[in-house]
Amino acid sequence: MAGDFPPNDEPLALFAEWLHDAEAAEPNDPNAVALATVDADGLPNVRMVLLKGFDARGFVIYTNFESAKGRELLADPKAALCFHWKSLRRQVRLRGPVTVVSPAEADAYFASRARGNRIGAWASKQSRPLESRFALEKAVAVETARFGIGEIPRPDYWSGFRIAPETIELWSNGAFRLHDRILFTRTAEGWEKTRLYP
Repeated sequence: MAGDFPPNDEPLALFAEWLHDAEAAEPNDPNAVALATVDADGLPNVRMVLLKGFDARGFVIYTNFESAKGRELLADPKAALCFHWKSLRRQVRLRGPVTVVSPAEADAYFASRARGNRIGAWASKQSRPLESRFALEKAVAVETARFGIGEIPRPDYWSGFRIAPETIELWSNGAFRLHDRILFTRTAEGWEKTRLYP
């Protein structure tokens, strides 16, 4: 699919087109993305998460602030994301500073989640040692009983992060490893576009 970059110099518009293509082609979670952070020792950590929104301000994911990724992003608010759509032979990488979304944004997204997911946010001490699967199931039962059929508020420790990309690179597979790579770098005037060797 070399050379399949639309004639567009705005990387977010290009990303939106590629995500739309992925939604039609990928069998599961076209919004899955690898999130890279660093721990207190500077050692990288990477894991798959789900993109829950993006706009001119950045790319948004949600998590428990007490999880490994939550603690790392709060302590060192910089991150990188990598989307890989294997069926389309495309990849998008971006990196930049991270901020916490507003309480209103977090509340709205939390309220949109399935009830079981909201209960799980209360029951799971994410990334911390778990003595047994039964202990987790018991915690879910306790929180289910506590909330009954009432509203489930967002826990204070659960919110979202917005990654504001300073660079966005789009990669498209090419024959003989001669891939297409275009790097967009944010400037005061907008985005600077550079084609890279594969």
